[in-house]
Amino acid sequence: MDTLLQAVGAPRRRMILKLLWDGERTAGEVHRAMTDVTFGAVSQHLGVLTRAGLVRRRAEGRERYYRADRKALGPLAKLLEEMWNGALAELKLRAEMDEARRGPRPKRPLRTAR
Repeated sequence: MDTLLQAVGAPRRRMILKLLWDGERTAGEVHRAMTDVTFGAVSQHLGVLTRAGLVRRRAEGRERYYRADRKALGPLAKLLEEMWNGALAELKLRAEMDEARRGPRPKRPLRTAR
């Protein structure tokens, strides 16, 4: 149970689980959906989730497909689904991810005078 809670404790891993909840995606697809995270970080998070048994990995040629294993989450699956419903939950998750961010912040584009 500790491993499970540690795996879902990180906001980015919860976001990855949400992305994988309804179907398979490649690591590249997950990375493209999370524009503020490096591919290496996405790969590491997928590794943690896979080792915890929360994500299943399937190889097809050179691609690796990932999907959430809802059964492995047990009663936490329903809790996660409830957390993800609604715009407020999305905003909360984004704020948590921004707070947990390490390294330099992305540069904002300069505004031009009109």
